[in-house]
Amino acid sequence: MHSVHPTPKFSVITVTYNAEKVLEDTIQSVIAQTYHHVEYIIVDGASKDGTLSIIDRYRPRIHTVVSEPDKGLYDAMNKGIALASGDYLCFLNAGDCFHEDDTLQQMVHTINGNELPDVLYGETAIVDEKRHFQHMRRLSTPEKLDWKSFKQGMLVCHQAFFARHTLVEPYDLNYRYSADFDWCIRIMKKARTLHNTHLTIIDYLDEGTTTQNRKASLKERFRIMAKHYGLISTVAHHAWFVLCKYTTKKDLCQVLRIFE
Repeated sequence: MHSVHPTPKFSVITVTYNAEKVLEDTIQSVIAQTYHHVEYIIVDGASKDGTLSIIDRYRPRIHTVVSEPDKGLYDAMNKGIALASGDYLCFLNAGDCFHEDDTLQQMVHTINGNELPDVLYGETAIVDEKRHFQHMRRLSTPEKLDWKSFKQGMLVCHQAFFARHTLVEPYDLNYRYSADFDWCIRIMKKARTLHNTHLTIIDYLDEGTTTQNRKASLKERFRIMAKHYGLISTVAHHAWFVLCKYTTKKDLCQVLRIFE
């Protein structure tokens, strides 16, 4: 007797605000998926441009639309969590797309057995505004992932990290720039099985980050790492990274690895 392959339901959540230039590609990427067990949710922050007109054109293919003021990105994402009913949650930001029309189908096919993993994850490609491939994400996805992996940074892009609904908690609104980093670590601490799909899952739109926001994000990440991994360990890892980045002596890095 053949075992029945699992058919999990994916809740894909897009948070948007004044994104008329990039949203349509994202919507088309979701509704074009060959895998049909998908719930699509769009949470809009009361956009003032043509965002809502674009959403209206595809409204029959979108399960839930909310458009109201919010307290920022992560507050809107929390609204999406509250609305989701799928087995897995995926956050696909406006401008980002699934890598292929059958990405979700391919992901499901990589699952072995009947039991659903707690987390599905994969690779991320960086694309420009014309959807042209630029390069793979700088931080490479590890073969095996656990909550300690993020000591080395956010090794898996948030959009390519699919968590079981039963493990999901709200984002911590005390973080303005890096709540997703904290969110992923908290989920991984509870997860028993983290499954590497070995697929490129997401095409991530590189819109650039202001220097000011990047500095604020790095400061938040340091606080998050100190919370989860301890201050001494976090300082040591940052010191190791700086020394390895700015020295040409490979032997020094090899010695420093001993003290990780």
